[in-house]
Amino acid sequence: MAVTLQATALGRRLDRLPLGPFHRRMVIALAGMILFEWVETYAFAFVAPALREQWGMPLSTVALVAGVGQLGAFAGGILSGYLADRIGRRRTMLACVTLYCVATVGCVLVQNPWQLIAARTAAHLGVQGMAVVAIVVLSEFVPAAARGRLQTYKVAVGSLGIPIAAWVGYFLVPQWTWGWRLVFGLGLFGVVFAWLIHRWVPESPRWLASRGRFAEAEDIVRSIELRSGVRPPVDGPPAPATTTVPDQAGAPERPRISELWTGANRRNFLVVSTMWVTGLLAYSAYNTWTPTLLAETGLDLDDTLLLSAALATAAPLGALVTVPLIDRWDRRRTQLVLGALSAVTLLLFAFVRAPAAVLILGCLVSLLFQMAVPFLQVYSAEIFPTRIRALGSGTANALSRIFNFAAPMIVAAVYSGAGYTAVFALLAVLAATGGLVAARFGPRTTGISLEAAATSATSALVRTPKEPTT
Repeated sequence: MAVTLQATALGRRLDRLPLGPFHRRMVIALAGMILFEWVETYAFAFVAPALREQWGMPLSTVALVAGVGQLGAFAGGILSGYLADRIGRRRTMLACVTLYCVATVGCVLVQNPWQLIAARTAAHLGVQGMAVVAIVVLSEFVPAAARGRLQTYKVAVGSLGIPIAAWVGYFLVPQWTWGWRLVFGLGLFGVVFAWLIHRWVPESPRWLASRGRFAEAEDIVRSIELRSGVRPPVDGPPAPATTTVPDQAGAPERPRISELWTGANRRNFLVVSTMWVTGLLAYSAYNTWTPTLLAETGLDLDDTLLLSAALATAAPLGALVTVPLIDRWDRRRTQLVLGALSAVTLLLFAFVRAPAAVLILGCLVSLLFQMAVPFLQVYSAEIFPTRIRALGSGTANALSRIFNFAAPMIVAAVYSGAGYTAVFALLAVLAATGGLVAARFGPRTTGISLEAAATSATSALVRTPKEPTT
């Protein structure tokens, strides 16, 4: 009980802080790293048509390259979630960033599809691990009233990686046979933000408290308070004697993946897993396959890359539209509305062929998908308790990567068997599913502390209280 009270007290002190330079620097460091994560994730979509020509790859090989990288992302989501809850958020992030940078060099130097598969698998492991822990870190430092907003700023900056990859692909890939290597090489600029993470992002006090390391947590919280112009308490509550040394007797147990399948955690895990699987499958398939499918309908390489770059440019705007809404609107109901709108727009997109109509509806699809991303990210980190927050969020995210592994083959099969329109009809169904599940089964988290959100998620298993209108 003493451990819980002290951890809650530290959380309240973080929640009462005004937003200041500390929070802004953290967002810059994390968002910059996520930007190059998105460059890496979506680069293949914009170089795939050129690689098909140079290497003579059939559509099935394109699907294999796009799909196998998801195995690395699956491993990265689970492994980084476990490590972040076991050894710390900061150390795990830095390890993932290092792996990503090394693998990016490999992507630049590959000579055949099999080498590209190996390099992208390692890169996806690193970037997925980084992305999972970044969501949790930002959630644990930012005050409850601004938690969604700062997460959205991170997504808005990070999603610039999509148009950057698209426009660089448009200008460079057709010009030189090695232009696609430059697109992959953009990820190396992530080294700059890796250094900023090392310098600006401390260990999470909430995680330290969950491991019984109250003195370290207290020092970090006091440092942030002083930098934010808030006077720390004169005397903090004493740390429990049995939990001050986490690696000795009396240390907290290691997080176990089986905990995600017990009590209230089971339903919450199923909810966020469904949201991640359906949402990311639809979003990733749309971004990955649209350039290739447009080319298959008769557009030449230059027109396909131009249209794809224009569609990708709409993505950051979606996150910016979300900024004034995310901490005011119930996250579950918003996912329901955005999913329904995305489904309708995808169905319309499936029936148009004129470049102007493709451009308008495609930009709207990108905008709606990107509006949903911050809601999903922050929600998945809010409903688990601190000791398994990264593991729960990361594993749910990782499961979506397994489905993404099969998605390219599924899309190729649907396209071959039923045609272009059927592919986007399938994506429409997927886009609507996550919001339906969240609205029906998910607990409320908007605007409350992480500790209260975890308690609410637990009590929701027993009963669902009447909620205020938002």
